[in-house]
Amino acid sequence: MVRVNVLNDALNAICNAEKRGYRQVLIRPSSKVIVKFLKVMMKHGYIGEFEIIDDHRACKIVVHLNGRLNKCGVISPRFDVDTRSIEKWSTNLLPSRQFGFLVLTTSAGIMDHEEAKRKKTGGKILGFFY
Repeated sequence: MVRVNVLNDALNAICNAEKRGYRQVLIRPSSKVIVKFLKVMMKHGYIGEFEIIDDHRACKIVVHLNGRLNKCGVISPRFDVDTRSIEKWSTNLLPSRQFGFLVLTTSAGIMDHEEAKRKKTGGKILGFFY
């Protein structure tokens, strides 16, 4: 069977493992977008450390979970988001203004919506987590 969205598969694996109460989860295959998405999640403390295992194919990632993640998902298709509509997307997708993050891919790299607002840059929406 063909994988359509590798990022969606990875976030579903993380979300399901978190619901089951696992301490770590194996994600395969890996991609640069998945690694950057995980770095944003790790920066905000929703996951622990992760390690990339190079098997000379598509790599694997072992993510250590800490029990803080409630839900994460991918927004498909990747809609264009400018600086004015970031607030609209965050109210539609996130449960509260106090917690949760949208992940955007911008010309300045992959970042969360608060950092994109600070840098006054828009981009395409990748997904969310809270």
